[in-house]
Amino acid sequence: MSRESRRHFLAVALGALASSFPFSGRLFALRLGRRPLDHPTPRAGITAAKVLTAEQLSDTPQVIPVFESVRGIPEIVDGIRCQCGCADVEGFYSLLSCYEGDGMARHCPICQGEGRMVARLHKEGKSLEEIRGAVDARWG
Repeated sequence: MSRESRRHFLAVALGALASSFPFSGRLFALRLGRRPLDHPTPRAGITAAKVLTAEQLSDTPQVIPVFESVRGIPEIVDGIRCQCGCADVEGFYSLLSCYEGDGMARHCPICQGEGRMVARLHKEGKSLEEIRGAVDARWG
């Protein structure tokens, strides 16, 4: 198994394990001795050009709606730290990274949940700071 495959497997497995606990991600992080980390600054000129398309997600059609939601607000999603653990993987900058490349979000319930929450709150007119607060309260 390659190093990248192991990282992906571990990140997905830990995300699934974390999502099965009845306490918030913040408490889970504290129990692991970690402190919640800061959200990244959205990169200037960021686009959704690298977000996987419906065609690229044909093997996981159930996630197409969340990928499409993220595609519509890359400048917001790029300002959110993913809380599943992938933010510690080289090459991941923000929650937007989970929807690009190998599309970790296609298999991770935390990435998907954060993406859905961010899209919903943005649609409700919440600011980036308000969205970050909600993400932190749920998964932080």
